[in-house]
Amino acid sequence: MKIDFRQEDIWDAVAARNYDTPGVGMFSPEIIEPTVNRLAELAQDGRVLEFAIGTGRIAIPLARRGISVTGIELSKPMADRLREKTDESSLPVIIGDMKNTLAPGRYSLVYLVYNTISNLLTQEDQVECFKNAARHLEVGGRFVIELWVPELRKLPPGQDAVVFRNTPGYIGLDTYNVLTQHVVSHHFKFDENNKVSLSRTPHRYIWPAELDLMAQLAGFTLESRTADWEGSVFTAESRSHVSVYCKLDG
Repeated sequence: MKIDFRQEDIWDAVAARNYDTPGVGMFSPEIIEPTVNRLAELAQDGRVLEFAIGTGRIAIPLARRGISVTGIELSKPMADRLREKTDESSLPVIIGDMKNTLAPGRYSLVYLVYNTISNLLTQEDQVECFKNAARHLEVGGRFVIELWVPELRKLPPGQDAVVFRNTPGYIGLDTYNVLTQHVVSHHFKFDENNKVSLSRTPHRYIWPAELDLMAQLAGFTLESRTADWEGSVFTAESRSHVSVYCKLDG
């Protein structure tokens, strides 16, 4: 499976227009509220930076709590969509890549939510993302990553695809290349006339142990790992995790 997608092309004006699903899916209160609660707790009244801020799903409610939030976003259409909701003085956004773009000043918290670090398709770029987080953080500051656990146990021998979601009007299918740790998510959507639209998003999956090594290379130590934003215990059966890393020194 050849990965030849460009993130700039994936997150275009059409994707930005269709991204928000107010009140449901990843925009449902039961997902957003625990995320914002935990990030607000970790911020400790300091300045906060979100990598890949998107349309502001988490940053906007976090800023509404009085926390100073800045964002970095690769896709201008996604940032434009955010700008329709709040102004630059309330939530500044810098257009650029999360692995090397710099935001002004230092922060107490940098965070990446909803598997976004896997949008970087090489191990080298993922390590650079950790290093960029370290560049922005004060000593003792935290880098928080929400990431799924690769579900390779679902793949029987000889099969490289698995359905990860099947709901009315939607089928999600992942195809894996276990040699390169690449996965492409195929999103099939059916309208009221049963016409199908397809979009695809590529990722490079990361095992928790590999993520910890990336953190170590960038000067972080693992502070905590939970199965979700509410603090559930992370186990071998957990499908995702929230990992909090602490910056050791300057």
